[in-house]
Amino acid sequence: MKIAVLGIGKIARDQHIPAINTSPDWTLAATLSRAGTVDGVPAFTDMDAMLRHCPGLDAVSLCLPPGPRLPYAEAALKAGLNVMLEKPPGATLSECRSLEALARAKGVALFATWHSREAAMVSAARAWLKGKRLRRLNIIWKEDVRKWHPGQDWVWEPGGLGVFDAGINALSILTGILSEALHVSAATLHVPENRQAPIAASLAFRHPEGAEVTAEFDWRQEGPQTWDIIAETDAGTMVLTRGGAHMAVDGVPQGGGREQGEYPRLYAKMARLIAAQAIDFDVSPMIHTADAFLRGERRTTTAFHW
Repeated sequence: MKIAVLGIGKIARDQHIPAINTSPDWTLAATLSRAGTVDGVPAFTDMDAMLRHCPGLDAVSLCLPPGPRLPYAEAALKAGLNVMLEKPPGATLSECRSLEALARAKGVALFATWHSREAAMVSAARAWLKGKRLRRLNIIWKEDVRKWHPGQDWVWEPGGLGVFDAGINALSILTGILSEALHVSAATLHVPENRQAPIAASLAFRHPEGAEVTAEFDWRQEGPQTWDIIAETDAGTMVLTRGGAHMAVDGVPQGGGREQGEYPRLYAKMARLIAAQAIDFDVSPMIHTADAFLRGERRTTTAFHW
């Protein structure tokens, strides 16, 4: 199938394009970006022009920041194309609802991708937790924004999410491994005095059976990066580290993780969705993010400069 990638930035170059190029399901047929291009692939800066000159497209993959994404997704769906969306799937929940309704009306596949759910040991963690009583779960997600978003000012603007651009990955794992419905009960957002979005956040969740569930997100981490989830249950303690790539139970490493990378699995799943004319559009990680902004106490912190 022929696919176009919209938004040729860091995530597209690091993950999406290599996954497409190694996939048996896909051919990169076009790109759309203000400046980025891919050697040997037709490049466009205008959506209408791309749709006119690439009539054989089957799908588009949107890697644009969430803020300007909606009109491109709408145009693709209205043209009858299947659409996959880099996380988060939209700038607002109302945008997401409208995109899902449009995809259903057009009878095309729509995929809200959460790449961290495809980390090697996430499915194993979900299987291990099933049927156990959760007592405590803590997320520690701390990384260096200068390494992962160098010079990308959009992450600090309204709609850019700030530290939740990374934290939503942890929330996607959380909602992927727990079957219980959680609700944000409290949040603290630390916002640099010269920015619009938080650089750090602390969250507490209400668990239906009273388990203590918390999350700590921070973009000021230097040195080793930390992407851990620790779950204490009535049958032992499970720890996911390195963003779900590794898992241990009571200190014993667990094997059997999936071999493919996160993004190759996403593109393989998109191919299956198209074959089934299906929609996979879970927005639960985004709901928790929105709730954190709604319930969050805002505290001003030191200015951030690149």
